[in-house]
Amino acid sequence: MMTPQKLREIYGNPSPHAAAKVISRFDKHCRQFIEHSTFLVLATSDGTNLDVSPKGDPAGFVTVESDKTLLIPDRPGNNRIDGLLNILAHPKVALVFMVPTVAETLRVNGTAEIIDEPGLCDKFQINRRSPKTVLRITAEEIFTHCGKALVRASLWHPEAWPAERPIPSLYEIVRDHSEMDIDCVEQSHVEMRYRKTLY
Repeated sequence: MMTPQKLREIYGNPSPHAAAKVISRFDKHCRQFIEHSTFLVLATSDGTNLDVSPKGDPAGFVTVESDKTLLIPDRPGNNRIDGLLNILAHPKVALVFMVPTVAETLRVNGTAEIIDEPGLCDKFQINRRSPKTVLRITAEEIFTHCGKALVRASLWHPEAWPAERPIPSLYEIVRDHSEMDIDCVEQSHVEMRYRKTLY
């Protein structure tokens, strides 16, 4: 049976730098990282189950509101709103920020609240469309994460990317998963729809 003690025997202790790197406010380095980030992953829970949701926009789409808080607009999606419903039940969240070409990531653990105040949502307009809600994240732990995973994945190295899409189109996958009668259009049509409904 695995225990915390056995894991420490297997992995050893973290380096002094790794143990001491956690901070609780957004300093100049965190702010610069978030300013250049175009993509993040948001993890939420309802207290029992977990969800992870990708969020992306032009660089600077997340605003550092204060030394302790972030603002994240919620853009149009499929209206499942799994993460938002989770936050209502259990506001603890975790974020991973990514910056194109940068191997390291920035991690933020904290508490979220959902804001639907029009004046705040309007500050995040793109193409004259405001998000329906904005998340305010109050940070408890903030730290950088080493870049080994992204280096191993060659995530930012185009020469390692497949020449063609290696999986079926989105609609084909959804048809098979849902067992519903769905026209399996080409992925190019899916991508055209993405462009038309981004905001």
